[in-house]
Amino acid sequence: MKITVNGLPATVDASPDDPVVDVLREGLGLTGTKAACRTGVCGACTVLVDGVPQVSCLLPAAVLEEHEITTAEGLDHPVQRAFAAHDGLQCGYCTPGFAVEAAAFVDAWRDGHGDTAPPRERIAAALAGHLCRCGAYEGILAAVAAACRGEHDDPAGAPARVEAMDKITGRARYTTDVREDGMLEGVVIRSTEAHARVTGVSADAAHVVDLLPPDRVVRYAGQPVAAVAAPTRREALAIARAARIGYEPLPAALGDGAADPGAPLVYEDEAARGRAPSSSEGVSLPGAWNGNVRGPFTRASWRGRTAARRIEAARRTGDPRLVSGTFTTAVQVHTPMEPHACVARWDAGGDLHLHLSTQTVGMAAEQAARRWDLPVSRVHVVADHVGGGFGAKSGVTVETIAAVELARACGAPVRVVFGRAEELTDAGGRPGSRTVLDLLADDRGDLAALSVDVHGRGGVAVGSAVAMLARLMYGTAPRRLRDHDVVTNEPPGAPFRGPGGAPLLWALEQAVDEAAHRLGEDPVALRRRWDGNPKRRALYDVAAALPQWTGRPRTGTGTGRFRRGVGVAAANWPYILDPGTEVELRVEGGTVVAATATQDIGTGIRSVIAAVLAEELGLPAGRVRVEIGRTGTVHGPPSIGSRTTTSVAPAVRDAARRLREVGLTDGARVVGGRRRDRRGYLTPFPVGGMALGRGFSGSVHVTEVEVDTRLGVVRPLRVWAGMAVGHVYAERLARSQCEGGVVQGIGYALYEERLVDPVTGTVLTTDLDRYRIPGIGDTPEITVHFHRDGWDHVNGRGVGIGEISTIGVAASVGNAVHNATGWRPRDLPIRPDRLLEGISR
Repeated sequence: MKITVNGLPATVDASPDDPVVDVLREGLGLTGTKAACRTGVCGACTVLVDGVPQVSCLLPAAVLEEHEITTAEGLDHPVQRAFAAHDGLQCGYCTPGFAVEAAAFVDAWRDGHGDTAPPRERIAAALAGHLCRCGAYEGILAAVAAACRGEHDDPAGAPARVEAMDKITGRARYTTDVREDGMLEGVVIRSTEAHARVTGVSADAAHVVDLLPPDRVVRYAGQPVAAVAAPTRREALAIARAARIGYEPLPAALGDGAADPGAPLVYEDEAARGRAPSSSEGVSLPGAWNGNVRGPFTRASWRGRTAARRIEAARRTGDPRLVSGTFTTAVQVHTPMEPHACVARWDAGGDLHLHLSTQTVGMAAEQAARRWDLPVSRVHVVADHVGGGFGAKSGVTVETIAAVELARACGAPVRVVFGRAEELTDAGGRPGSRTVLDLLADDRGDLAALSVDVHGRGGVAVGSAVAMLARLMYGTAPRRLRDHDVVTNEPPGAPFRGPGGAPLLWALEQAVDEAAHRLGEDPVALRRRWDGNPKRRALYDVAAALPQWTGRPRTGTGTGRFRRGVGVAAANWPYILDPGTEVELRVEGGTVVAATATQDIGTGIRSVIAAVLAEELGLPAGRVRVEIGRTGTVHGPPSIGSRTTTSVAPAVRDAARRLREVGLTDGARVVGGRRRDRRGYLTPFPVGGMALGRGFSGSVHVTEVEVDTRLGVVRPLRVWAGMAVGHVYAERLARSQCEGGVVQGIGYALYEERLVDPVTGTVLTTDLDRYRIPGIGDTPEITVHFHRDGWDHVNGRGVGIGEISTIGVAASVGNAVHNATGWRPRDLPIRPDRLLEGISR
């Protein structure tokens, strides 16, 4: 087939029905066109067809012979420079598609309106067919407006992050873009049963790799059973669909009945329970098993019997200062735009090479070395660019196991990339929860007692750690805190951006809000009085003076169809770091090269390293190069737990000072470390070198919403996000991450809910039509305020922002809905049916 792409003729071997996205990616190597959803929903594969934006995953290759195609690689447009300058990206996987669409919009707008900025709503409408899981929408809106004003017609200007133009133009290479000579495509064969013993697997492939546990039992629909490989993904999928799996069905524990006495057991013995995956970021809390219920874990309680006695006494007397309620949250799926992916290759010497979409380059290498009995020096992991993770891409997971085993069996490189249905089924999700909470104030209006009982629902996974986090908020009043797991025959949960924090705050911050109403006190003022954290108190002072707060309506007084409300929620998160972090600096031809085995999942650590070096050494950007995303260098931290920047930046500064001492001469090499500083953190946890720092980051979110009382729709209007995190290394990137945290919190509050068939256990929300994440039109106006004091005891004077920026957002939305309507939501998401039922009571 002869075609013209980016103004150049080309010949490709394709059938007329092949999707254009595959022809461009596999036939021409134009990997800037991303295949993220393959259902035309996310916009990542957008190209211009005769100047008109089209999603290429739905276009047949036949159109290539008749039309001119332009991809992100062939675009040279001011809007690309605007994206770079205004940081309209984070991980960058969706960015080329956004830029292609935005270029067409900017040209059309300027033709009709001149160099003026469109209204925010007009830009959002033009880009409504695109999704960014990182939530970089504020930067995108600013970039498109600036390009429409003609501000980036001149190519001068510096990007906000060093790799920006590589991502915007499609040059950045992600794991899904890697193609090696002789490479085969691997596909995972998955169970169609929620609970069964597998008696046999047969597939029409030369090599079938077994992925079952030792007992040969599958415990959820979608669990990996085996993997096969073929020259093309289409062929591999056909083999997988035709595979014959023998099942001996077992009773399944699904829905609320899983916790009942006599319910079918998910794990029938101690050995099976010991293999249960963990949804926790650290060590799973200990707990006894009673059927499918594990727990309670109570060691985080403080004077728990006193708390229970006070609460029961208040309940007997009908004390109005006792706030009680049951709060639930749904499973929120990570669904990064780049799906889980691995390319595995064994070389002739027996070394294992992995291109991996991972948040944990070093950890993945260590786990792979243990699993395949290799010295860690013989495992080589590369993650040049990572298209988001949010906690789901940690260590060695099934795509890596399948790719490695297939590569060894087939004697060839093998690539395994999850489809979107796999990503939404079996790649991780924030566990659902059911929280029973009692909060009691005394006659002085102080917190007298707190009881939090949580049953986490992470499918076959255990590790719920929600209630225990209530020990860290609002002083030292007695509190009884109990965490349980309820295991079901559903896919496993995984750590998700502030594990346990968001479901706790959904319950706790609404209870605190209700206590303020009953005490007749301003909700911000009550939090300030109860909260002993001086850094958060500074945020309360700013929040209390905001016009949107002082001008909020009195709760429940709104009338008419559209009602406005404003809510507040506070949060804290532990300061976590990796004290073993090191950074190597070497001088090559006058350029300072920085290397460490960390990775950039969109948070901007490349840019932080480059900025610190430029500041410390007085070098222009052209004389600094950053090498991350691969093993074979000094130890770097994983991108989990808000620890990357706070661990790496001080190590860079230490290395730069050491390099100054030896001189910036060619061949010079130094290693700087974080471990040399022992101030500011406590005893390291025995997990992956992680250490618990001294102090807690803090946030206060003030959210304004509009509630449509006829349709039940909640529309976020404005969010003020106060962050007490100390020194900020790269302000625009930090703001972008906080803005993205707000967007993900809004998704948790209003839209996101994984649905499972209660009879078969099959996940129903298997595409981005049925599992809705926030789009650009759902984005409120976001203002980020950084409070920079209070962290002088920390090396670098700053802590991470990934978790603290998102975990309190949903609670602030819930409190805003209550302010607007007088009805308090208890269940997430706040769906229209729930809202309409609630306000009609």
